[in-house]
Amino acid sequence: PINFITGSLTSFILFICFYSISQKIVIYFSLHKPSNSSEIVQSISSSINTLIIGLSFLLTFSFAFIGIGLFIVFVRSFFVKKI
Repeated sequence: PINFITGSLTSFILFICFYSISQKIVIYFSLHKPSNSSEIVQSISSSINTLIIGLSFLLTFSFAFIGIGLFIVFVRSFFVKKI
């Protein structure tokens, strides 16, 4: 059970760290809009910005769900009868 709670706490700490990093990425990309004369280059840079933001939040919430899952397994380990 101690492995479950330490893994859960580690995942929650990483969730908090990556959540703040993801917010800073969103703020950076909202303040620094792509300013190119070519529509194709502007479209590609906008797509890459969206991809980076999406992947950062995917990483963030993956750590959150891993932390929740490990915490549930930790709590469940107290209710399972050992043979």
